[in-house]
Amino acid sequence: MTQVFNEDGSVTPVTVIEAGPCIVTQLKSVETDGYIAVQVGFGEVRPKHVTKPLMGHFKGGLKDSKHPEIKPCRTLREFRTDDLSDLSLGQRITADAVFAVGDKVKVTGTSKGKGFAGVVKRHHFHGADMTHGSMIHRKPQSSGATDAARTFKGTKKPGQMGNKQVTVRGLTVWRVDGEKNLLLIRGAVPGANGGLLTITKL
Repeated sequence: MTQVFNEDGSVTPVTVIEAGPCIVTQLKSVETDGYIAVQVGFGEVRPKHVTKPLMGHFKGGLKDSKHPEIKPCRTLREFRTDDLSDLSLGQRITADAVFAVGDKVKVTGTSKGKGFAGVVKRHHFHGADMTHGSMIHRKPQSSGATDAARTFKGTKKPGQMGNKQVTVRGLTVWRVDGEKNLLLIRGAVPGANGGLLTITKL
């Protein structure tokens, strides 16, 4: 994250995201796959780090096939769509071709993992007295009703915190750098620095 200064002198907190270029690696249709979607790849990777089946996917089958050979990508993601007329295999999708200043987007990423955490940290329990003979302190206390003789699903307990898929909706695209394929999005996005994100227009 960083901050940018506006024309009136105000400061806006933004997150700088590298949003491409993405390469169209596969086009799915109702006839072949049962639904319409586009698969895109992001980040280059050396061929020796790619499995042979995946290399065949990038090459598009035989050399004399009508499908072009695509350079291997580190990450593949699929997006449902209603129209594939403006897309083609091997096409480069840049940030300025999809997003514009003022667009509302939703950003999906993996939150930071916090490991095993107690209820005070994980669920913001208040906790009990630290003195006066208290034996509760940071424990979760009651597990719920006593007549059910079991713990109900969803009861807040200690456990794994973070490292889950999180989606933040309603963020605003503040600036778009087409040359460097950078998006400046107002506010914070899920995950640690260098994490993988999926950005979708609302």
